[in-house]
Amino acid sequence: MHRPSGAHPAPPVIQGTGMEPESSPLTTHVLDTASGLPARGLRLHLSRLEDLSQQWTELKKSYTDLDGRCPGLLRPGQMKPGTYKLSFETQGYWKERGQESFYPYIEVVFTITKETQKFHVPLLLSPWSYTTYRGS
Repeated sequence: MHRPSGAHPAPPVIQGTGMEPESSPLTTHVLDTASGLPARGLRLHLSRLEDLSQQWTELKKSYTDLDGRCPGLLRPGQMKPGTYKLSFETQGYWKERGQESFYPYIEVVFTITKETQKFHVPLLLSPWSYTTYRGS
């Protein structure tokens, strides 16, 4: 594929085995509602707010896989009660597709009260809007 001079290569796309999302107590799935397809290769960060310092600690950097999922955000036993943040780098995702967008990044902040539960945080994404909810 020919890229214009100065264009950045596509981010790596991580291919999971399909087992990783089940083993992680925290999962996400990003769907590109403008195309009706999974948002592949979208960079994201997972952080936790530290109680004492009130500073964010980054726990994981990753990319969505071919199905728009990010397997293995947290290892079993790594989750503890607290406030977490998923930061999605949407500007790079849309720019790679030649699409202008309104939101350069999206931060979804949520609270986990029971570390024994599983949490699914989906993101429905378009260049001009987004929706998120607690899934199962």
